[in-house]
Amino acid sequence: MLVSVVMPVHRVQGHLRAAIESVLDQSDGSWELIAVDAGPPDGSLAIAEEFAERDPRVRVLRTGPPEGARGLGAARDAGAAEARGAYLLFLDGDDLLLPGAAREITARVSPEEPVDLAPVSPGQPDVLVLGHDRLDWWGRTAPGDALPAARNQLFRRAFWTAHGLRFTEGPYDDVVPVHRAVFLASDAGTLATLDRICVRHRLRRSRTPDTLPGRGHFAVITAYEQLAADTGGDPRVLPARTAHLRAVLDDPGRIAPADRAAFFRAAGLPGRYAAHRAREAVRARRARARTALLAARKTLRARVMRAAYRADLHRPLDPCLAVYGAYWNRGVACNPAAVYAKARELVPHIRGVWVVSSRHRDRMPPGVPYVIEGSRAYWRAMATATYLVNNSSFPGGFTKRPGQIYLQTHHGTPLKTMGLDQYPYPALTNGVSFERILAHTDQWDYSLSANPHSTEVWERVYPSSYEHLPYGYPRNDVFFTATPERIGRIRADLGIAPGATVLLYAPTHRDYRRGFLPRLDLERLTRELGGEYVVLVRAHYFYGRSAGQLAGGGVVDVTGHPSTEELCLAADALITDYSSLMFDYACLDRPIITYAPDWAAYRAARGTYVDLLSGRPGDTPGAVATTEDELREVLRTGAWRSPGASALRAAFRSRFCPYDDGQAAERVVRRVFPVGSG
Repeated sequence: MLVSVVMPVHRVQGHLRAAIESVLDQSDGSWELIAVDAGPPDGSLAIAEEFAERDPRVRVLRTGPPEGARGLGAARDAGAAEARGAYLLFLDGDDLLLPGAAREITARVSPEEPVDLAPVSPGQPDVLVLGHDRLDWWGRTAPGDALPAARNQLFRRAFWTAHGLRFTEGPYDDVVPVHRAVFLASDAGTLATLDRICVRHRLRRSRTPDTLPGRGHFAVITAYEQLAADTGGDPRVLPARTAHLRAVLDDPGRIAPADRAAFFRAAGLPGRYAAHRAREAVRARRARARTALLAARKTLRARVMRAAYRADLHRPLDPCLAVYGAYWNRGVACNPAAVYAKARELVPHIRGVWVVSSRHRDRMPPGVPYVIEGSRAYWRAMATATYLVNNSSFPGGFTKRPGQIYLQTHHGTPLKTMGLDQYPYPALTNGVSFERILAHTDQWDYSLSANPHSTEVWERVYPSSYEHLPYGYPRNDVFFTATPERIGRIRADLGIAPGATVLLYAPTHRDYRRGFLPRLDLERLTRELGGEYVVLVRAHYFYGRSAGQLAGGGVVDVTGHPSTEELCLAADALITDYSSLMFDYACLDRPIITYAPDWAAYRAARGTYVDLLSGRPGDTPGAVATTEDELREVLRTGAWRSPGASALRAAFRSRFCPYDDGQAAERVVRRVFPVGSG
């Protein structure tokens, strides 16, 4: 047994089920979970017992009298005494072990030989500090603080036992054992850090010790007095004590305003409380002043920019300037990138300039001209460029001048409802201005279509007088022109061994969920498929540059890779749910697996144009799975590349890829730009 998760159970019935599942869903038989009663029965323990009945990895420990409360510290100690794992992880019922954390923890602490309470092996830490964050009841995440907490430390059980580490009673019961463990491991050179968010603490709005202001928080003072005594006055205690006590003092959720002076005196913090309060007031005033100054500067700058833009609107249009944008200013990508490349070839006299946000400027390839959104250069370019190319929209609201030509390339064949078709879905369209959508549509001169289905949808949901271009998607040209040598180089650059079978897992964004939380145990999938498989994980660009998935074990996080098209070329098959990538990938005529565990919820929340699960030719691109077990079975049996799946893919490809042939970019450039007139 490698890891024992000890979880006190009391007054967490609304959170406990997710906490237990977060451990069990990503761990194997080398992990166990010990749920310990920490107070009078309230329904929480019954949930834990339900898990224990069906999963041997879960044990329930009843230790306290039914009429009394043992407390969290005593419950943790009781669980640690019954643990079998080489390491201890103390989680509360409102914590979550984030996806992939178990795999990384296991990789970091697994010894070469099985151990129980054996001495530490070289490279094995006694204490492993885990990255952590917090989630409030509104669904907002924030970095975890630097204060001591048992939840974000992994302790080697032999080390814990040898040093007699125990939790204290009452609030702040982990101050003494956590600090002692860190000090001891640091002295021994066996303290390590895992630079990855592994644990998420869910803050609760209902009253808990952390959110109930009162003198109960004075217990933190006593905890540090005991720590100083237990460590023989270790000089590291004082700075830790001062930082923690100041954090408690300044937290209105812990120390009520009427008690702050008393807490300050009891804590023995340096100086006088009046002086501390004055310093805090000064800092608060300075912070407000800085915020107000920044806001005033921003407002003034916006006014200056708009005034300069209005003046630039009287300048003549530059017939040799084109402005490009993609994915709301994320850099060179998608259809605009392919059009840009072909325009440089066919109309080299037309200068192309990209719009990029300041936070994405590092994505710009060397030598590609760009302007930062909202800058003086941006507004001048928007005022004077003759050609505008985008797959989304340009920032800031610009005035389209007579003579300017705007090509809207879009960025995917519509599976989910778009434009005016979103109107019946109020949960989705909260805050969406359909008037602004239509005003933007009225600026287009050309709308690019990947297939007849797209043309039908764009005509209805973006009604205006633009011209449809049924040319296919320029970004897909590479699927027809890439040589085996280029594909081999792409796979080699990704670290893929020759002969490996590559699965690209690319789920889409959910409007009704926050963050990227795939409903797929990637570690288990790759383990069961065997070492000849590699899974590339590509999260939606809304989630940033990382999927939060851990590399290793046949899983590679490629969310930050600059080219989706290269990832498609590298993959032998695509696993997706509702991503429009499936329509592009069909150009390659390679297997597509639809993994749709929440199809009903997605259709209800967003609405769809195609029934992927119907099994009808033209609607379903290949094999279908709605559970993890079904997905593993599809892959294990080879159903994903069966004749039936191939027939479905052929019909799907015929419906959605009729225009794509490797020449789409050239058709677009020749229609929009003055080819041959340079």
